[in-house]
Amino acid sequence: MAARRRRLDVRRRSPSQAARSDVPAPPRPLGETALTVAAYAAASATEPLAPTTIERRDVGPYDVLIEIKYCGICHSDIHHARGDRGPQTYPVVLGHELAGIVTRLAPRYVVDVPSTLSARARLLATGGDRKTDPADALHVAQVALFRTDLRKVTAEDQSTILRLLTERHDDLTGERTRIVNRLHAVLRDLLPGGAPTRLSAEKAATLMKGIRQATATNHCRRDIARDLLADLRRLDRQVKDNEAQMRDALAAARTSLTSLPGLGTVLAAKLLGHVGDISRFPTEHHFASYVGRAPLDASSGKRVRHRLNTGGNRALNSALHIIAVCQIRNDGRGREYYLRKIAEGKTPAEARRALKRRLSNVVYRIMKRDQRVQLAVAA
Repeated sequence: MAARRRRLDVRRRSPSQAARSDVPAPPRPLGETALTVAAYAAASATEPLAPTTIERRDVGPYDVLIEIKYCGICHSDIHHARGDRGPQTYPVVLGHELAGIVTRLAPRYVVDVPSTLSARARLLATGGDRKTDPADALHVAQVALFRTDLRKVTAEDQSTILRLLTERHDDLTGERTRIVNRLHAVLRDLLPGGAPTRLSAEKAATLMKGIRQATATNHCRRDIARDLLADLRRLDRQVKDNEAQMRDALAAARTSLTSLPGLGTVLAAKLLGHVGDISRFPTEHHFASYVGRAPLDASSGKRVRHRLNTGGNRALNSALHIIAVCQIRNDGRGREYYLRKIAEGKTPAEARRALKRRLSNVVYRIMKRDQRVQLAVAA
């Protein structure tokens, strides 16, 4: 399962195309196999899973080849392998809910169907919102057939690297915060008056030099503090190495986002990693809706009103918030715009939201400009 590969046959055809005879039909299995992949299979109803190989046809015009890294097995798979649900053809390969890497793309493009859209299609269908594998496949195909705004599946590029690095950075900083809080709690019991806030590895090491344990309990606390201090120093090194990798990845991406005041290495990597291909957003308004900066229309009848958008990509929304706060604190065009909105009678929160929307437009234009420059260089 962990090593086997799977093909996804997904076609996008409109109802008018479905009636045309010149639209190519789905590829049929070829007469000779072209792929030999490793898998785990059950050879009979009584044998355990064992390594084997499977002969598969080559990638067709509507296929995508995925190298499966992880795959789940549940009770339904076991019953399937044991033949509890009727006669079974052996050997049988089990597994579902896979996670892997796209290694080859078909000549025709493949689209990514979000789980939210397939869930809505299942909700509108008959059957009482029952969730089965055949029903899921049907609803995914229905969404892919009739939606024209789905994202095309492409090979992983520099944006994937940036997203992986930013997610790792979030994990490291979160773990560092937890270690600092635990170290602060231990030092609070060891030092008269407690330990100061904004603790760092250097400050903690200086404080621990003056500790003289008088009891066995304090001796245990000091040992725990030393272990936590070692963990904190290790995490500091890992965060530093992670940010160095981000800088190298940003240099390879050839972005000019870091020229925007308040937007550093980590935020630029997060923006590029989460957005990916900026051309999938036709206008800056679509981009603002994606990051949660476009208000939601809540009009009814003659009453026209809008409400705050609490959806969208919250990671990007948080990045825009940090940029806005930095620009408000320092002199520049962002602070001037913020003060102008305050003078117009807006509250600080409303003025900050207006600045975040303006920053969303600026980020979109910078990424579009960078894309045009890269395409011109490639040409």
